[in-house]
Amino acid sequence: MRQVYINGAFLPEAEATISVRDLGLVYGDGVFDTARTFGGRLFRAADHVARLYESLAYVRIDPGISPEAMLAATEELVARNAAALRPGEDWWVTQRVTAGLQRLDGEPAPPAGATVIIDCTPLPLRARAAYYRHGIDMVVAARPKIAPDALSPRAKTNNYLNITLAQREVEAAHPGAWALMRDAEGHLAEGAGCNFFVVKDGVVLTPSDRFVLAGVSRAVVLEISAAEGIPVQVGTVSDAAAFSAEEAFLTSTSLCLCALRSLDGRILPAAGPVTRRIAAAFKRVVGFDFEAQYLAFADSAAGSTGL
Repeated sequence: MRQVYINGAFLPEAEATISVRDLGLVYGDGVFDTARTFGGRLFRAADHVARLYESLAYVRIDPGISPEAMLAATEELVARNAAALRPGEDWWVTQRVTAGLQRLDGEPAPPAGATVIIDCTPLPLRARAAYYRHGIDMVVAARPKIAPDALSPRAKTNNYLNITLAQREVEAAHPGAWALMRDAEGHLAEGAGCNFFVVKDGVVLTPSDRFVLAGVSRAVVLEISAAEGIPVQVGTVSDAAAFSAEEAFLTSTSLCLCALRSLDGRILPAAGPVTRRIAAAFKRVVGFDFEAQYLAFADSAAGSTGL
């Protein structure tokens, strides 16, 4: 049975509860970050915890626990859940911190302090396996991202409604497709929980983190490109560049790296030479063949984001 961590205690997931007055539920007042395991081993968990604390600082929530203690609790939870990991599978490992309990007028103040949750969720390997066989279809959503001066995209907040509505919009017309959102200035930005890259004339292009969350997997790709001598441009990705690109791919904690087969209806190679080169290096960095892991769960079903 999977265990979770809540406010300093490890307990069975089936016994885990939070109050209906928790501000993360009432107002979405909280942040989170998610790492993943490869063969049961956490990858760059410290980077994810560091980003979590940047989000906490942005929303002004004191978690009441140090980054070192958060990382240690995360590692312990993964160890406790090792026996619950099914063969061939891996975890999403999420730390979630809310602003704590809502105070009601005229009633005694509830206990002060944040709500801290860490949990392990099986990766959506079955849902997404088909994407590694034929690539992802990505469609530009009509709904734009919230402007960064209203809500920073670099903070991973519990409120994913902006992204969720864009994804529902796209999937209603294109089942299995991934939404690509524009930023507040109309430029191509990012997908639902993933960073967007195109390859144009041998150069890797990706949006600036002014408008997107700078993913840990995105950072891995930038590091690989620098080490491999692959030119990269980080900045505005225009429609002209994206829709005439030779290759395109997405990165995320769970996907790692997955090629697009179409962008807004334009067919792309399932995985071009630059994408394949970066993917091969990514596997070396993590010491694990994530593509083979997904394909081991492939069946005749079409791909689904699993969101």
